[in-house]
Amino acid sequence: MVCNKILESYPVSIIATLRSTVFVPIHPAGYPFIFLFFALTTALGFFLGSIPLFLGFVLSAWCIYFFRNPVRYTPQNNSLVISPADGRILSISNSMPPPDIGLKGDEWTKISIFMSVFDVHVNRAPMEGKVIKKFYFPGSFFDASLDKASEKNERLGLTMKSSFGKRIAFVQIAGLVARRILCKVSEGDNLKSGEQYGLIRFGSRVDLWLPKPVTCKVLVGQRTYAGETILADFESLADIGKARVE
Repeated sequence: MVCNKILESYPVSIIATLRSTVFVPIHPAGYPFIFLFFALTTALGFFLGSIPLFLGFVLSAWCIYFFRNPVRYTPQNNSLVISPADGRILSISNSMPPPDIGLKGDEWTKISIFMSVFDVHVNRAPMEGKVIKKFYFPGSFFDASLDKASEKNERLGLTMKSSFGKRIAFVQIAGLVARRILCKVSEGDNLKSGEQYGLIRFGSRVDLWLPKPVTCKVLVGQRTYAGETILADFESLADIGKARVE
């Protein structure tokens, strides 16, 4: 009752902000882990005392935090490439895609995003389009920040024919701690830009392959937010301005 009266005294915008930041939705894949953590915490507290109980609650709280799934607001323009993952830009390079992705040619921009165990791990589609290929590679579990993780680690990738007409690929890569990649889409499925399509447990990376020419909008080391951060644009402002002049 007291809490409700306090909330009623604040403007609606502040209440909405509190609810969206404090009461964040949980991804369904996290419920079994959260239940397991709390069950172990209860058992530890009952048999071993208060200190293990406290540590168990800390770990349980972290588990809830890890599987959080905040609401995101995606820019709506089919030429934009939106970040598929929360984390930091690990590298931006000119690379040749591996054969299993199914992309032809060697003129490709690769953007790698590293996700720590403290980042949101729900992955979102970087563009609107149709999934034309899905592949899985049962590899190793090196540190996801290493370059060789792109080729050696366990990974699951999707190749998309975007509504803008470009073929792109985005690859979920397991890391040193991560041991499970979840992906709910299949070949032939259509995805909206910013739509949730998978999750990686616990700590990992996502590689994004974009055909040239494309204008990158981020820098190495920059923080990204899945479904919101604009990584690149196939129709840059400079091109739009030039077209209007002509």
